[in-house]
Amino acid sequence: MSLSVSIKKKFKDFNLDVNFENDGDYFGVLGPSGSGKSMTLKCIAGLETPDEGRIVFNDRVLFDSQQNINVKPQDRKIGYLFQSYALFPNMTAEQNIGCGLKCSKEDRKIKTGKMIELFHLEGLEKKYPWQLSGGQQQRVALARIFAYEPEALLLDEPFSALDSHLKEELQAEVFEFLKLYEGQVLMVTHQRDEVYKFCKNLAILNKGKLIIYGDTKVIFNEPRTVEAAKIIGCNNISPCRIISSGQIFVNDWDIVLQTEKKIPENITYIGIRAHSFKIVNNNHEPNIMDCEIVNITDELFEYSIVFKNRASENSKKLIYKIKKNEWDSTTNKNKLFLKIPEESIFMLT
Repeated sequence: MSLSVSIKKKFKDFNLDVNFENDGDYFGVLGPSGSGKSMTLKCIAGLETPDEGRIVFNDRVLFDSQQNINVKPQDRKIGYLFQSYALFPNMTAEQNIGCGLKCSKEDRKIKTGKMIELFHLEGLEKKYPWQLSGGQQQRVALARIFAYEPEALLLDEPFSALDSHLKEELQAEVFEFLKLYEGQVLMVTHQRDEVYKFCKNLAILNKGKLIIYGDTKVIFNEPRTVEAAKIIGCNNISPCRIISSGQIFVNDWDIVLQTEKKIPENITYIGIRAHSFKIVNNNHEPNIMDCEIVNITDELFEYSIVFKNRASENSKKLIYKIKKNEWDSTTNKNKLFLKIPEESIFMLT
């Protein structure tokens, strides 16, 4: 099961220009609001028409600007879960589930009943959308798509409309439902944890442009560009200057970092995640910073510590995040030494 997308489309605020392939594994599209994520899904589903390019799904050409091919949305065999779920307000749950089925009344009843059982909607059949919780509405919307038996499922910010205290439970629930689905799944989100949990492969978009795509965990470990590093949540990024194949000077933090791994010649920035620092007892080894604490913010499960390199008047601020029990058990908070592990250094362009 394969998908190939290479499209361009001009909009008022940005130009969409994406090019990626997926071989059937769960695929995520990550990026900030307005980056073109949802528009990419809509082009695949046929709800928007690209200006140029080509979309091929399972060896079937869905769109080709040169050959003047543009398959209708209803003929693409693609299910689309909207952010708002797009349930018909004047239809009950069971009517919403069965409304797109082209079959006899009896077959529709049988299939709808199966979907109600599969998505644990028993007792809610006669309820209207406004009588259902956000999670129940989502299950009805997914049941409607599953009943249609699409070859691909497109999820557009599937958890954005849910209350935060329900989100984790419903994420796990939806993931269990998706295990029953044999088609290709593409999910758009601006939440890093969602794409990391769900998706084997990942494309990162910003301002309509594809920044990077590939294996999700590889990208999170090696984002390669400043834009990608920011989007996956890297808090500390600085320009840098290569000294040698194993040494690099970090401008904003006024520190020389050493690496066993050869530094690529095109590297111009260094990134460190806020959670990647390690507390050590002294600064007698490479890649250790004597920290001047500027501020400590008490968050729900951790502390966010803003600090500078004490050895430099020119050092800019960095952020270190640490679990509360770890910080509370730290004996010498007034003399904080933080090590930057070599494996945690992002080398960026």
